[in-house]
Amino acid sequence: MTSTPETPAHDGSDLAALREEIDELKAIPEEELLNPLPHAVEEREPTPHSTDAIGSEKWDRPASEETLEN
Repeated sequence: MTSTPETPAHDGSDLAALREEIDELKAIPEEELLNPLPHAVEEREPTPHSTDAIGSEKWDRPASEETLEN
């Protein structure tokens, strides 16, 4: 690029800040960039809990008496 008195030669001083911003954006997963999850929704998301394995239900007993043991 040619420098003139109106546009002095660029010293590159702002490139470090730009590089830092690019690195921050690269650190964000692609899925989050394409489909961001709003912070309020993320806070209200329920915590998963463990469930019984398929086939472990005891159909011959009331639900209140069910256990995972035989």
